[in-house]
Amino acid sequence: MSAKILIVEDDPDTARLVGLYLQREGHRVLSASDGADGLRQARASKPDLVVLDLMLPGMSGMDICRELRSESTIPIVMLTARVEEADMLGGLESGADDYVTKPFSPRVLVARIKAVLRRTAREALEHGPEEISHGDLTLDLKRRSVSMAGKATQLTPTEFRLLSMFMREPGRTFSRGQIIDRVFGYDFDGYDRTVDAHVANLRKRLSEGGNGAKCVHTVYGVGYRFGDA
Repeated sequence: MSAKILIVEDDPDTARLVGLYLQREGHRVLSASDGADGLRQARASKPDLVVLDLMLPGMSGMDICRELRSESTIPIVMLTARVEEADMLGGLESGADDYVTKPFSPRVLVARIKAVLRRTAREALEHGPEEISHGDLTLDLKRRSVSMAGKATQLTPTEFRLLSMFMREPGRTFSRGQIIDRVFGYDFDGYDRTVDAHVANLRKRLSEGGNGAKCVHTVYGVGYRFGDA
């Protein structure tokens, strides 16, 4: 599967190495070495995925991620030398779909990128007018859209998969491990709190359109479930 991938990375050696590995996989690679140019290229070229360094001159990767998330659902893989849990969670909370720390294996990074692209492609190829509703909340799997009381609510690809999983099996309690297996779909290398961050993001977005956030319940010591209290 060939894709157009934008690498926003200020270290030329890292950008060159990642670009080389991606090109070997048949992908078209674009690059930017600072935050402002990265955001401009992401808007202008509309890549299939962005590899985004956290620490960038001019504009941080976190700020770029937030900007892109406010206007699109493009998959984002955060790349950074910061290894603290708070930094990782900050990247996820800003809307990143995955998070890889430096130093890293280029092969592992490419595998994670391929996993995100496969998920995106698989979701785009879903057919049928399947629609799931719960109260004022409606999930249209064919159009990949969500609405609250008829008003569109924009979700990231990860948030959409999370909500789809919940709404397909209302009342079922999912452990964090089960959510990781179903929603992320790759060999996860992170913290269980990653799930908490994505659930918090989903609740926030649903609350902006109505009271849908109240449908996602925490089952303490176990995980989460969807449905009425």
